[in-house]
Amino acid sequence: MDDVVEELLRDAGSETYARQAGFAVKDQPAALFKLLVLANLLSARINADIAVAAARELYAAGGGTARGMRDLTWQQRVDALGRGHYRRYDESTATRLGECADLALDTYRGDLRRLADAAGADARRVRELLQEFPGIGPTGADIFCREAQAAWPWLRPYLDDLTLKGADRLGLPTDQKRLARQVPDDDLARFAAGLVRAAHDKKLADRLVKAAR
Repeated sequence: MDDVVEELLRDAGSETYARQAGFAVKDQPAALFKLLVLANLLSARINADIAVAAARELYAAGGGTARGMRDLTWQQRVDALGRGHYRRYDESTATRLGECADLALDTYRGDLRRLADAAGADARRVRELLQEFPGIGPTGADIFCREAQAAWPWLRPYLDDLTLKGADRLGLPTDQKRLARQVPDDDLARFAAGLVRAAHDKKLADRLVKAAR
């Protein structure tokens, strides 16, 4: 089992989705808003690499903060999504991201640390508040929380049903508490990201198990 975990962290869990998108998740307004954008994009039925590329384009265009995203025109958001090849949902997503920025500014003054405060550092309440943002449903809330546990230790361990599916494919414990004990707390975010990748890609999971033998 230890060999599988080691192989997972070396390969599929070598970086979180946020790191793949070019930023570190920190308890800071810009990083948390970038994570909200990324969770929104990853929620759609679209390849994760495309969602990550689109997020990078939006950040580069100035959409890495709530105010920056709101200041972008709808067309600028569409164009950034297009550069990331996020084309199937580009127009509706451009609208939703503008609405997300408005809500973040109007309700939390652009700082999602205030969302955590409003939730009383309770994971269930955080999920509920996140789902008030357009485009963020249960899937998007899980994505956000899996990655945010890197910056918000009180979320740990955040291992949802999708991570447990990945664990099952790898022969790891499917009990959340037992699964969380496989890695140090500081590695939980990238461990979760690796488990999600294994859940989405059976060939990857099989390759990791084989490599660990």
